[in-house]
Amino acid sequence: MAVLIVLIFLMSGSSGGLFARKLVLRSYFENAAGLKNGAPVTLEGVTIGNVIRVRVVPERNPMPVEVTMRVGEEYVSLLHTDSTASIAQAGVLGDSFIDISSAHASGPAPGKNAELRTTGAPTIQDVIRTSEGSIQDVTALMHKVETLVDTLNSRRGTLGTLINDPDLAHKIVSIANNLDTVTKAISEGKGSLGKLVNDDTLYARANSAVDRLNKITVDLSDGKGTAGKLLKDDTLYNNLNAAVANTNQLVAEINAGKGSLGKLAKDPAFAQRLDDTVTHLDNILTSVDAGKGTMGQLVQNRSLYDHADQTLDQTQQLVKALREDPKKYFIIRLKVF
Repeated sequence: MAVLIVLIFLMSGSSGGLFARKLVLRSYFENAAGLKNGAPVTLEGVTIGNVIRVRVVPERNPMPVEVTMRVGEEYVSLLHTDSTASIAQAGVLGDSFIDISSAHASGPAPGKNAELRTTGAPTIQDVIRTSEGSIQDVTALMHKVETLVDTLNSRRGTLGTLINDPDLAHKIVSIANNLDTVTKAISEGKGSLGKLVNDDTLYARANSAVDRLNKITVDLSDGKGTAGKLLKDDTLYNNLNAAVANTNQLVAEINAGKGSLGKLAKDPAFAQRLDDTVTHLDNILTSVDAGKGTMGQLVQNRSLYDHADQTLDQTQQLVKALREDPKKYFIIRLKVF
């Protein structure tokens, strides 16, 4: 019975059994990655043989690890000389095995002791090595989270005070209650904001204002009123254009020395005479201000003003008396000799 069980086990093995014909293949890897003798050999995930030897061949550096495989000959038709072999792991912590891929292979079937090309597959060491940075980041993050939790529990900062201070919590509850009261009053139409939200009067006024503005815009577009004529009538534009043209002509004549302004701007003799006139006028005004001459005395001498005023007053009284009683002043005497 024991022999029978052993024979059944060997005959049902992954390589086809004890008496099945087998094909030996080789591949060379940079690292064995924990691969052991007896490890499965799979083709597209299906077990077709086993690893029979793993050894180091220094002369094959930089791929010194030689892996010898034995597969059932019935699977040879599924293999090609350009098939590739790689070391894979059964899960994150599972054992290593050889996985052969013929997905893009089209060459002939390999012969006995043929060498299959290898492809680099990430080993568990590579995964751990590449994940060291992520692990460090997670560790730093956990340290920051721990510091944050300690800060919150120690009532430091706004959030820590918010979590641990009951007075602040009561104030927040009070604020929430007041906010609820305000929103309730607004929804009931109380106060200015409530009327703004619930009363249609403001909307009606705004709508009316928009209508009036629209009417004004239409009138402007139709050329009505002063502003409309300003937008639509070309008369103002023509007048402005003519005024600009006349101004340009006037400036050109002035620059050409025509007219009084032109002579004033261009004729040095006229400018000199005007300067002399202004100078004389300034001298006269200076003399008047200094009290020189009749005009100066009249401006500066108070007594002269008083005498002139008195004379005018007496003259006015005389004229009045003459009008009232001319006989008193005009007597005609005739003498006959």
